[in-house]
Amino acid sequence: MIDFHCHLDLYPEPRAVVRECASRGIYALAVTTTPSAWEGTSELVSEANRIRVALGLHPELARERRSELQLFEQLLPRTRYVGEIGLDGSPEMRSFWTDQKYVFDRILAACRSAGGKIMTIHSRRAVTEVLDSLESHLGAGTPILHWYSGGSRELARAVDLGCWFSVGPAMLSGEKGRKLAARMPRDRVLTETDGPFAMVDGHTAFPWDVDFALATLGDVWEVDKDSVQKTIDDNLRRLTQSWQHRSWI
Repeated sequence: MIDFHCHLDLYPEPRAVVRECASRGIYALAVTTTPSAWEGTSELVSEANRIRVALGLHPELARERRSELQLFEQLLPRTRYVGEIGLDGSPEMRSFWTDQKYVFDRILAACRSAGGKIMTIHSRRAVTEVLDSLESHLGAGTPILHWYSGGSRELARAVDLGCWFSVGPAMLSGEKGRKLAARMPRDRVLTETDGPFAMVDGHTAFPWDVDFALATLGDVWEVDKDSVQKTIDDNLRRLTQSWQHRSWI
């Protein structure tokens, strides 16, 4: 199983979650919300060879942590994964939209200067603006829109820009999410949980809960769950092989 977007360091007992991921053979991308969390999260998963850590600065923390942009740029050469980054257009987040834009655009510029990174991107209520920024920073890398919740027209534009998508049980629990997943190119879809923030059947989502996403994608794609897993595995292998000529899976 593959959880391409989870916050391992933010679980109440993160080391137990990491051990369980290892015992189940789960491939996971541990995203971070601040650059200062990257070192500690990297240490947390140092013995888990199927877990990678992404360097991030979450849009909700853009105003509070924009001072860490220099640290972000210092750490960037040490990873090929970046996230969680992006923009958030929710009403409560609009009050510091200028900070969000500054942080996101500077990160994209840094990724482009570094030769491109694999990026997992937050775009809640801001898909158009995220795509505008990506279009202005072509060469920043491969964007994966995590928990995509925009419209069909924006989805088509994202596909044209080369975006990938990570979908999880929470997204796929609603009719809108399933319809969006049906429109996504199957060869650019990965699974995620967004744990511990997302919920599955009334409990906190854990990386192994991607199994629910596999089952739902099977229904959406009208194939069995094993076929979905093979597609997701192939997608991750192709994505990571295209970067530095080596595969993660």
